[in-house]
Amino acid sequence: MTDTTVPRDLLTGLPSRRTIAELILSDTPSRDTFAGWQHFRATRGLLVPAQRLSVLQWRTLPPRRRDDYDTYRQMTNVNLPLQQTPMAQKVSRLIDRRLSANTRKKGDPTLAGVMVSGWGQHGKTATVCRGVAAFEDRWLQLHNSVNPASVPGTVDLHSPVAYVQTPVTATPKSTCVTILNFFQAPSRGLTLPQLVRQVAESLRDHGVEVLIIDDINRLRMHRADDQDVLDLIRAFMGLDVTLILTGVNIPGTDLLREARWHSKQRSWVMPPLESTRVHGLEVTQTERRFELVELDRFRTTSPAGIQAFANHLQGHRGTPAAAERTHWDAPEGTMPEYLMRRTNGVVGLLGRLIEDGCLEAMASGKELLDEVLLDEIVIGRDDLTHPPDSEDSKVAAPPAKPAKRRSRGRNTVFDDHGPRRDRAAG
Repeated sequence: MTDTTVPRDLLTGLPSRRTIAELILSDTPSRDTFAGWQHFRATRGLLVPAQRLSVLQWRTLPPRRRDDYDTYRQMTNVNLPLQQTPMAQKVSRLIDRRLSANTRKKGDPTLAGVMVSGWGQHGKTATVCRGVAAFEDRWLQLHNSVNPASVPGTVDLHSPVAYVQTPVTATPKSTCVTILNFFQAPSRGLTLPQLVRQVAESLRDHGVEVLIIDDINRLRMHRADDQDVLDLIRAFMGLDVTLILTGVNIPGTDLLREARWHSKQRSWVMPPLESTRVHGLEVTQTERRFELVELDRFRTTSPAGIQAFANHLQGHRGTPAAAERTHWDAPEGTMPEYLMRRTNGVVGLLGRLIEDGCLEAMASGKELLDEVLLDEIVIGRDDLTHPPDSEDSKVAAPPAKPAKRRSRGRNTVFDDHGPRRDRAAG
């Protein structure tokens, strides 16, 4: 990424060719490490988009600078800025409120957490990470970038925020190792109790205030290991750390309620947890410890929703810098309705359609983003078949399970039922 301190061309707003090459070739460290998270926090929002030129202005550029401009605006196109939609603002307000309260509590044995749910491409990770990164900026400024709870004589890195992803095959051990890897702390050869203690010490020594666990929907409560992981995560809430869990359709993953309906017993049952035997963690109701918020999509069922979607498009109108003009520039254009129909109001799909459309407008030389060009862009399987606001496309409702077909009963004619009783003797 780059910032406003880099020397730029007055006409195109371009940095030097060397700077552009460094931006393209530079490695971006993984966000689930301390170095990667700090890189993300320090560089977010610093990419300055290329200025928008007309075709005539573009042709007047020298060939080398013309190539530089095309390369830089391609980078601009695929790094669209994250806009504060009404849905994202709802999530950000909840996170800010929870962090503000938790960081001021003294002596509370368990800090409440936040669960951010939503379907794919709704921007859950981006929204949470941006909001928590802003909190870290304020926290470091408040404490002059020094851990207020540091021990004199230690050189532990100060990391108010830790970001990790749920392991694909999660176990209590793999979850602890994933958190320790964020700090590059040793974990090899440690037993589970030692790993849990090491995680607690790392969170405390590094001054962690927020622990983000992404892709929490990978946990499934029918697996004993996943039940143990959820119980372990709840135990982390007693370490004076605010947990923020993100995942797809969290209400449909049984993370909020461990109880299951037993069809034969006709009652709610609690599956046994191995964690109570291994490390003695208490089984409690998760829904009482977390606040769940749904990151929704754009909806056009109200004037406010329509205006929010229009504002979002206006925010993207000048930033792509990929075409001389876009079809939604004209008041009488039908592009807003077209984009809503193609993407169903999903922020991630909308951004991908605009990004690919801008790149195609450049590659084809058309330099015009219109419906004819976007019809050639495929963003999913048949895009989205449901209309924008149909009952079938509501985000909050999980898909209904198909009805099970009754199987034919087994033939018991030749079964041996044992010796027959003499009814007369009875």
